[in-house]
Amino acid sequence: MANRLPSTHAPGFPPAILIRPGDPNPFDQPPQQHMVNPMMMQQQSQQHQGSPGPPSVPQLPPQMFTTAAQLLDLTDKKLMVVLRDGRKLIGVLRSWDQFGNLVMQDTAERLFVQGLYADIERGLFLVRGENITLLGEIDLDKDDYVPEPYQLAPVEKVFALKKAEDAERKIADKRKHKRLAAEGFEGEHAGEAIL
Repeated sequence: MANRLPSTHAPGFPPAILIRPGDPNPFDQPPQQHMVNPMMMQQQSQQHQGSPGPPSVPQLPPQMFTTAAQLLDLTDKKLMVVLRDGRKLIGVLRSWDQFGNLVMQDTAERLFVQGLYADIERGLFLVRGENITLLGEIDLDKDDYVPEPYQLAPVEKVFALKKAEDAERKIADKRKHKRLAAEGFEGEHAGEAIL
């Protein structure tokens, strides 16, 4: 017979089964009964005590998903998304797919530079899942709170400062890559044909 491992499984899910060579496979037999989360069944029975008809099928909570389905809990909520190139987008998540591609509505790109920030309205925005480095829900109660060192400034001023800062960073990166190349290190795109 199959031996059961120590109980380290999530409540409501069957524990792992260890099958040794020569043991009969327990999955070859028809299931005795459908495994469900007893806590969810109890909550649903309390909600539907007065309603006639069959009990509804229990649903898994969003916390049980480890793939793009985890986004189920964030749908129709205001999020901040940080992209690989450093851009920060704020908007309402409307749709997503299994690859983590997002459709965001009422999106604004937020620029931060030298203690100033500004929002550039972007509208409906499609983000490829592979470009996302960080994703988080915005607390609507603290949405209007601005941290102490930052102040809202005109978009034109912040955009000009950001452009100058990016140009300085590119020059510093070129110097760094030259020094690394002199020491024998390859650059980020060394050996690749960039078209």
